[in-house]
Amino acid sequence: MINTKHDGSSVAGFLYGIAAYTLWGFLPLYWKLLNTIAPLEILAHRILWSFFFVLGIVYLQGNLAKCKVFFADRVNVIRIICATIIISVNWGVYIWAVNSEHVVEASMGYYINPLIVILLGVIVLKEKLNRWQIISLIMAAIGVGILTIQFGQIPWISLTLALSFALYGLLKKMIPVSSTVGLTIETAMLFPVTLGYIIFRQISGVGALGNVSMSTTLILIGSGIATALPLLFFANGARRIPLSSMGFLQYIAPSISLILGIFVFNEGFTFVHFLSFGFIWVGLLLYSVSQIRSMRARRNMTRVGLNR
Repeated sequence: MINTKHDGSSVAGFLYGIAAYTLWGFLPLYWKLLNTIAPLEILAHRILWSFFFVLGIVYLQGNLAKCKVFFADRVNVIRIICATIIISVNWGVYIWAVNSEHVVEASMGYYINPLIVILLGVIVLKEKLNRWQIISLIMAAIGVGILTIQFGQIPWISLTLALSFALYGLLKKMIPVSSTVGLTIETAMLFPVTLGYIIFRQISGVGALGNVSMSTTLILIGSGIATALPLLFFANGARRIPLSSMGFLQYIAPSISLILGIFVFNEGFTFVHFLSFGFIWVGLLLYSVSQIRSMRARRNMTRVGLNR
């Protein structure tokens, strides 16, 4: 059972959360080390080695039985199949974006993500928006529109990453398993396909294993740890502090990626980019203020109820 008491362990929760989003923010540096390998092959290895890594963790935690029991519910199986496909798209597009010098646009996707989550809440869960949330969505739409008009094409990388991660999050909320067990099942479903693809590449003589340096091979194998470790930190953080607090920490990752894109990878960041990001940042600020006010209102109502 998840611990909902946010006492002294909240400090550890924040540290876990900061560690998770910091690692996610620096992931572009990791994928850049593998830029001599085809993005699809990197994705295949990422899934393959993630499976072995999280399977070992689940085994040590004694949770293998939960993986087996999960398949008894057909609805949950369908949901996790959909979640698996969606997160594969997200991972693949992100790896391609990083190694194709689109880190800035990728970072925009994760700034937009919380606002896409709001939109999905309205469309799928029939939630109602308050005034500030509506304004924040409009501001983000203006930001995306500016880039679209200026460069003559929709920023598909940003929107694909934002939408896929939002849909993945929505599906995961509907699946009653822990993050580690869920990732084990997801990677297990993709294991035969990815293993087959890697073997095909190796037989064809274009596979990475044996054709790249030992250090690159170790980095490729380590992609499983690079994938699962932030997720484990996130899960530990989410158990110790409110999910809303984790939500505010999520801006650490795209901020780090944006800085890397501009100052480390020397990607272009024009006045148009600044204007577009500016509208999105204002939208996020309004959204954050709205969230803080809502939390305070709920807290006050709870206190009033307790004092009666």
